[in-house]
Amino acid sequence: MSKIIERVTQAVEPIITEHGCELVDAEYVKEQGQNYLRLYLNRQPGGIDLQTISDLTEPVSNLLDEIKPDPFPEPYVLEMSSPGLERPIKTERDWERAKGEYIHVGLYQKIAGSKTFEGTLLDYDDEQLTLAVKQAGQTQQIEIPRKKLAQIRFAVEL
Repeated sequence: MSKIIERVTQAVEPIITEHGCELVDAEYVKEQGQNYLRLYLNRQPGGIDLQTISDLTEPVSNLLDEIKPDPFPEPYVLEMSSPGLERPIKTERDWERAKGEYIHVGLYQKIAGSKTFEGTLLDYDDEQLTLAVKQAGQTQQIEIPRKKLAQIRFAVEL
């Protein structure tokens, strides 16, 4: 599956970039007997809109049909969409964008009595991240070792 994603990414990124967008993520999965190729697109500022996805669907689909040898072992459905406001933070570019933004962090082990935190990402490096978290009306800084991260995603502050 990862080889399929790698080949697809290499093929479609130039056309997506030409349209002023970014390929945020791609997945090739089988659900209820059907294969899906999902491409998640974004554009800064403001995000992706339906018109842009519509404009990209046909050229991307045609490009995928031209890849030789065909990387897809079986028929698939192409889905293109926005990654959503609360998308996972995966790439270095995501980490850079997340700095100063409100995020959700899920941990493998408790820190300060909790396995989940939401707050503003103040800083990060290869070893840890620093999060500003509001607790009991006060803002505290929490340092979280990256090896304890189970999940990390953008979040909407309520």
